[in-house]
Amino acid sequence: MAITVRGKNIEVTPALKDYVSKRIGKVTKYFDVLGEITAVLTVEKGRHIVEVTVPVNGILLRGEEATTDMYTSIDLVIEKLEKQIEKYRTRLSRRMREGSFRTELVPTSVTEEEIRVVKTKRFPVKPMDMEEAIMQMNLINHDFYVFINSESEDVNVVYRRKDGHYGLIEPEF
Repeated sequence: MAITVRGKNIEVTPALKDYVSKRIGKVTKYFDVLGEITAVLTVEKGRHIVEVTVPVNGILLRGEEATTDMYTSIDLVIEKLEKQIEKYRTRLSRRMREGSFRTELVPTSVTEEEIRVVKTKRFPVKPMDMEEAIMQMNLINHDFYVFINSESEDVNVVYRRKDGHYGLIEPEF
């Protein structure tokens, strides 16, 4: 199991790295095959933010937490990932190859929620650049906007991040 621990505005000490590795071990016990796990520890304006990404057979588990204490943030993000696994355990076991997801380790007290689409929305999508898409998103006061990128001619999504900046999702084929 390969774990990469990076720090932004913080020095990652050996004790902190060991703690992250130990806590991530709680999540990895559910899987036989894992990709490289990435943990990014950030200190920003007194907030200790932890982002953990766990790639598993083409599925991405991701959690992010922010508190005033780095160790508390690590604990909370691991709990969040475990809840994701519990919530989606049936779907995960169906999607993954035989034997790569250990269903016996996930508590069976959590029932699978019924998934239903309550609304379908159709709208015309026109080619535009990213700046115009951000402007359109702000005009309609949404947190995301789907558009066709005029440069790549692919469907892209621009979104507003929690930090106030913008993100762009581009498909990878």
